[in-house]
Amino acid sequence: MSSRRSIEVEGFSHGKQPIPAASRVGNIVMTGGVYGLDPKTGLIPDNLENQTELMFFNLGRIMEAAGASLDRVVKITVFVKTPEARQVVNKHWLSAFPDPASRPARQTLQNDHLAANMLVQCEATAVLE
Repeated sequence: MSSRRSIEVEGFSHGKQPIPAASRVGNIVMTGGVYGLDPKTGLIPDNLENQTELMFFNLGRIMEAAGASLDRVVKITVFVKTPEARQVVNKHWLSAFPDPASRPARQTLQNDHLAANMLVQCEATAVLE
């Protein structure tokens, strides 16, 4: 039997794709693409500000469901549709990780091919105690 466990959270999915929100093996948690899906409406808002806020909100919920928290995240890769999105991501990054002495590593990449009206998406790796 595998020690890998799929992590799911209510109101977040990858549509009809058979992909969990994250996967956990031992003390390692890795997410799939986390984006600004509104868990109340099931829709992605059209604006970057709301999408980014919801992306970090969903990331926190996914980490919690995996038995982790944002404090355990060691690396985040952020994908943005336009380079200007970095400023909005930075604003929410500072809210999620206010302590400059305790932030995960981050890489931000432009991706012109994000699905639907998606403007920002991330993936994260966390290590639990």
